[in-house]
Amino acid sequence: MKRLRWPLLIAILALVTIAVLLLGRQPVLTPVEPVIEPATGGVYAEGLVGKLIRLNPLLDYFNQPDRDIDRLIFSGLLRFDDRGLPVGELADSWGISRDGMVYNVSIQPEAVWHDGEPVTSDDVLFTIEMLRDDASLLPPDLREMWRQVDVKALDEKTLQFRLPEPYSPFLDTLTFGILPAHLLSGLTFDEMINDPFNLAPVGSGPYRFDRLIVEEGQIKGVVLKAFKDFYREPAYIDELVFRYYPDEQTALEAYKEREVLGIDRSTLTTLPTVLREPELNLYTGRLPELSMIFLNLGNSGTPFLQDAAVRRALLMGLNRQGMIDRILGGQAILADGPIFPSTWAYYDGTQRVPFDPEGAIELLKSAGYTLPAEGGAVRQNEEGTSLALELLYPIDSPQHIAIAEEIQQDWGEIGVGVTLKGVTYRELVDEYLSGRAYQAALVDINLARSPDPDPYPFWHQAQASGGQNYSNWDDRQASEYLEAARITTDLGERTKLYNNFQVRFNQELPALPLFYPVYNYAVDGEVQGLRMGPLFEPSDRYNTATDWFLITKRTLDNNQQVSTPEASPPP
Repeated sequence: MKRLRWPLLIAILALVTIAVLLLGRQPVLTPVEPVIEPATGGVYAEGLVGKLIRLNPLLDYFNQPDRDIDRLIFSGLLRFDDRGLPVGELADSWGISRDGMVYNVSIQPEAVWHDGEPVTSDDVLFTIEMLRDDASLLPPDLREMWRQVDVKALDEKTLQFRLPEPYSPFLDTLTFGILPAHLLSGLTFDEMINDPFNLAPVGSGPYRFDRLIVEEGQIKGVVLKAFKDFYREPAYIDELVFRYYPDEQTALEAYKEREVLGIDRSTLTTLPTVLREPELNLYTGRLPELSMIFLNLGNSGTPFLQDAAVRRALLMGLNRQGMIDRILGGQAILADGPIFPSTWAYYDGTQRVPFDPEGAIELLKSAGYTLPAEGGAVRQNEEGTSLALELLYPIDSPQHIAIAEEIQQDWGEIGVGVTLKGVTYRELVDEYLSGRAYQAALVDINLARSPDPDPYPFWHQAQASGGQNYSNWDDRQASEYLEAARITTDLGERTKLYNNFQVRFNQELPALPLFYPVYNYAVDGEVQGLRMGPLFEPSDRYNTATDWFLITKRTLDNNQQVSTPEASPPP
């Protein structure tokens, strides 16, 4: 027995050592953080300021609430991202001929209407015929453009557009909502206006019409359901409810009562209150608008406006940021020129003209304009020409009145006399600008639904007589850039041409850019996945609506844990 004790003890120690080594090589269990992902389901309700008229993309031109809902029900061939670049909707692909006159477009093979019928070339042809109709709500120039474009179906899912001449902004025109020919082709445009389709539409977009909300005999809202057979990824949120309100304040009260989770817009009327709501997120995007001062370079009563140095001094003398802060509540972005920032055509090297009244005075002195020796607040040159002009402004809104008064005050500080004249906006455009019967005018240029900048209509010298070149800017160099950019389809070349145009515009300043207004969209923090960039119209806030979600799911890899073995010990 004594002989066996030492071997037994050695064996026990060996077993213990082996057990310790084996335990040391056991896998280490590491908890895995759950991955949070969007899940389908939920109801998002939004308050729209206005009322329903007709849910039909050919009839919504003048009613923004209809356009908002139509954006979700109907699809165009294309839409544009926030940089102004085309993105396919119903169009699966497209090609452009070398001469820029032929566009071939293929329709998504899986695209179907909400009633299950396939979307075909016939639907596009029918819609275009309606656009060409004399009763169409399109502006006359767009109606005429479509009459000059030859459109034909190459097959059930392919179309060809043949232009009379190269026109590179043509893709802009392919964003119109497509209508179902199999439901409407027997109607004239006038008959379509009053057809029941407009209150129970069938589209091909990510959401389908479900029902109207009717209370006390009045339409108070619209309910949409996610279309599960959408040709792209279906939306996460299962149901969208839109409720109509007479004004922003009423819509905001509805949010406080939890009737809605979003408000379609927030202006200075409600913005201070919206910013105090802790759960209400504000999404801001630049609008496709530009406030500026047109200068009539051809007016014989103001010859000093033909001097680029004087025009630069006028811009340097304006406290534009002060106007934005004091009058617009900070809801605008300083403008450098006629092409919107953050778009593909914008030149970020444009020199910003600062607010510098002392520098403006020096420029005016160098141009020969000084204060009279005998006294007076308005500068003159040796020929006795006074730096005095009449500024027209829209009398329709308090904001325009306040801005015009600030311009008068700022220019008075540098020795420029300003007489203010308020007119209605329609009079300003139809009588004074169109007839070139003005000296200076405060205006808003609205380029909604025009992602391609195409500054040609406002700044090409050929448009100075009878066109929209209201400043009478006769600059051959700038015009050549615009001509070339209008006919080339190469995006890189067009970008260079527009950059050159912006440099020339900044040098000459035929008009004085003030600011770009912004759009505010208020949505409860419960809604996730929402992104909003610069807008080409307010409905663009729904560009990413299929990515929004209210419900999340948590997923774990390898059930609950992941096994991570330690490294083997060195030999």
